[in-house]
Amino acid sequence: MEEDILTIEEVAKYLRVSDRTVYDWAQKGEIPAGKIGTVWRFKKTEVENWVNAKLSTDASKQAEISVQVRNILSPDRIKFITQTTKHDALVELADVLAKAPQVKNASELTQEILKREELMSTAIGRGIAIPHVRLASVTDLVMAVGVCRKPISDFQAIDDEPVNLLFMIAASYNQHSYYLKTISHFSSKLKDKDLRTAILLASDENEVYDLLMRT
Repeated sequence: MEEDILTIEEVAKYLRVSDRTVYDWAQKGEIPAGKIGTVWRFKKTEVENWVNAKLSTDASKQAEISVQVRNILSPDRIKFITQTTKHDALVELADVLAKAPQVKNASELTQEILKREELMSTAIGRGIAIPHVRLASVTDLVMAVGVCRKPISDFQAIDDEPVNLLFMIAASYNQHSYYLKTISHFSSKLKDKDLRTAILLASDENEVYDLLMRT
């Protein structure tokens, strides 16, 4: 029976959030909890049911959401990349993405982006790569765009073409549907050769942003 009763610290570890977040949820009645004396306690089974219900609800909501570029990208997260290797380009763009307020752990973002790339190349052909991760330390889906001044040849793209456009996406764990929809959105839009060419010929970040806002 005791194993079914959790402390704030145990719930925080289980949900991969901070102790303070769990405490605030309990105070507001957002998570099933009860007080024994002056301390909060949680039934493990009730917490699990709450998580399952919340994830299902969030997934349904996200499935209905269309991709709005203005909500996930800003001109300050567009970077003209001068690096010539995949590793260095990814690190440079991850540094840009990490400045977004939605990203709470810059080093984890870079580490996981590189780890994901080691598993399988995110280059999808036509000179495009879409490196992507989901992390507990990311609070909402966010993106950075890298325009490579020199094509990067070591991405092992499916068509063996060098990469010159990077679309880096980071999302939270509970955004699976929206995350996949965003990747699909840009994969589809970037099939347009005229759009790719216009981005590559853009003179500054604001011009790239304006082009993407039309997608």
